[in-house]
Amino acid sequence: MPANVENMFSVRQTPWHKLGTVLDNPPTIQEAIQLSGLDWPVSLMPLYLGDGTLVTHKAVIRGDSGSVLGIVGPRYHPLQNAEAFNWFNAFVENGEVSLETAGSLDEGRRIWVMAKIARDPSVIVPNDEILKYLMLSNSHDGTLAIRVGYTPIRIVCANTLAMAHGSNASKLIRIRHTASSKLALDKLQDIMNLVDREFEATAEQFRFLASRTFNQKDVREYVKAVLGKSKVADENLPTRTKNQLDDIIGLLEDENQRLNGVNGTYWAAYNAVNQYLNYDAGRNDNNRMSSLWFGVNANTNKSALDLALEFANAA
Repeated sequence: MPANVENMFSVRQTPWHKLGTVLDNPPTIQEAIQLSGLDWPVSLMPLYLGDGTLVTHKAVIRGDSGSVLGIVGPRYHPLQNAEAFNWFNAFVENGEVSLETAGSLDEGRRIWVMAKIARDPSVIVPNDEILKYLMLSNSHDGTLAIRVGYTPIRIVCANTLAMAHGSNASKLIRIRHTASSKLALDKLQDIMNLVDREFEATAEQFRFLASRTFNQKDVREYVKAVLGKSKVADENLPTRTKNQLDDIIGLLEDENQRLNGVNGTYWAAYNAVNQYLNYDAGRNDNNRMSSLWFGVNANTNKSALDLALEFANAA
């Protein structure tokens, strides 16, 4: 497994990033902690200058190896890996979600836990559906805030999509400490119903993209806009951008973009960009995964969706 990823698991099928152990059934919270290799704590240690002077910043120490994961400010409070998993505990116990994948990147500096929501998929067009997930992510080096986000996955290609609707993840963050205790079933269902409404609002945007067709000139302008080269003539594009443009336009011929109701629409155009980000961008599989979930390509993915909606509105 690439060095950037330590242990991780996924359920039933090998994910697009082709990393980790594949399980036949969703694990329990305790099984997931062990399978993902996240059964270790972090602690904060004081830092001193060479002359013995105590400084305000602290080192984040990984409990099992003693390695330094990062240097953080005096107000930093670590979220333990066990707490990240326990956030999902009441939802798992009541059948509202099942754990789907979890793991760490960069020697444990970044961790994630993703759970599949027990709600029907959103149908964009016949035979093209979106599954609904929640993902909690955190960093132990102070570079990322604790986040809980809504994550759509397109079934036909298992690609991670962006959310079109403006979701308020803080509504979920605020229940982190109570979600590990015994929440009332009706409260759990209220939370999941809220999440489901957020997904359906995004699905409506996806359906709008599927209702708008493009011509070849406009779709090239769309892809160039995604690549940050809007209105630049093809002959003036840098070689790297030309190659990216050709690769993405070529993906419009992929079978996933040629489904009935998808072919020739801005839903296909967005998914061609998304497929490129999922499978082709970056140096390798785990670099691609890290960038799409936490880095530059996460922003590109969201921008690609926003621009698709903009171009579709003008079509």
